[in-house]
Amino acid sequence: MAGTPPPFAPFEWMIAWRYLRARRAEGGVSVMTWISLIGITLAVFALIATLAVRSGFRAEFVDTILGANAHVTVYRSGLVDSTGRLDRTIPDYEEVATRLRDVEGVTRTAPLVKGQVMSSLRGRNAGVEVFGIARENLKELPRIADPLTGRGDIDRFDDGIAIGSGVARELGAIVGDKIKIISPNGVKTAFGTSPRINAYEVVYVFSAGRYDIDRTRVYLPFSEAQNFFNRDGVADEIEVMVEDPDAVDDLSLDLLRAGGERTLLWTWRDASGGFLRALEVEDNVMFIIMSILVLIAAMNIVSGLIMLVKNKGRDIGILRTMGLTEGAVLRVFFICGAFTGLIGTALGVTLGCLFAIYIDPVFAFVNMMMGGGVWDPAIRGIYHLPAKLELADVLSAVILSLGLSFVVTIFPARRAARMNPVEALRYE
Repeated sequence: MAGTPPPFAPFEWMIAWRYLRARRAEGGVSVMTWISLIGITLAVFALIATLAVRSGFRAEFVDTILGANAHVTVYRSGLVDSTGRLDRTIPDYEEVATRLRDVEGVTRTAPLVKGQVMSSLRGRNAGVEVFGIARENLKELPRIADPLTGRGDIDRFDDGIAIGSGVARELGAIVGDKIKIISPNGVKTAFGTSPRINAYEVVYVFSAGRYDIDRTRVYLPFSEAQNFFNRDGVADEIEVMVEDPDAVDDLSLDLLRAGGERTLLWTWRDASGGFLRALEVEDNVMFIIMSILVLIAAMNIVSGLIMLVKNKGRDIGILRTMGLTEGAVLRVFFICGAFTGLIGTALGVTLGCLFAIYIDPVFAFVNMMMGGGVWDPAIRGIYHLPAKLELADVLSAVILSLGLSFVVTIFPARRAARMNPVEALRYE
């Protein structure tokens, strides 16, 4: 009809705004509005903070894996040699590494010699895993050759040994110290096998960002590791780096062909897939729990609107007799509830983003208040609590909060719209 005002007309916003404003005589309504607002704010803040920490933890964990370990490890199935020992070494490692490097999508290959030994310095001992690798290949590991976290001179790697910061802490070693490396499988003599003991100068101390790597790993020059572990002319495995680690499974067939007979693969997903799947399950559960908190907070809007409808029954009756339609009354009270949800969501998003951005000083304050030791890297694996804001996470929190706020607002708004004006005014 020509004179009918459009939905959400200015007068509807004006009425809703008057109802939302606090009045001394309507303190109960004002209190419920503030409770709803604070509840939505805290719920959205908790949801965004949880999603940011979740994304940050996964990104940091994966980055430490890909920055210090092979994306794909190529090794051989065992063959029994003439002495009855199982031999898994790769004698033609240079040719195999070249063929693997020629596979499309591969960025780097590096032969490795590996072994577990005992390290010792000034009466302090630590079990470590030795990686024999060429200097140019070691410098291409971003988490190892990071000048911001490393100490010493990685260019002098051929003259000594590189150790993790955790190993250095256990041994009390610094750059320039000489540590002993002891292997039980040493020199064969007429009286049996005697342990092999060599001393190497610590030329570089790295921090990969993972407690288990820094605590157990040391690097030796490739040729020195071959001599130390009796691997003359052979390698134990070949590490392969690829352009897209997430698509590493797509290269498996080509890598197997390039590796030749008896080639086996072990990808970074095989090594950490169980932990990543556990993280994914935990993420889904935490999102559901946080969503329930948002729903509970949104239900406070219902309580506040029901009280508002009850207190404004006389006003509703008068407005209806003046010609206000059911739809206009519904929209007035819908605006009241939706506006509370909108403001609460905006405040929650602001607080959640600020928490993710300034998580380091916030966590430092919490750690100080708790007396330290809140974050144990020996248990968590990484050294700090990370947070990473993802646009998709923020949008999902906003959509969830606004969606629930709008949906739950409809029910008390419909109750107000269907109120009989005669009944509303009978006892007035």
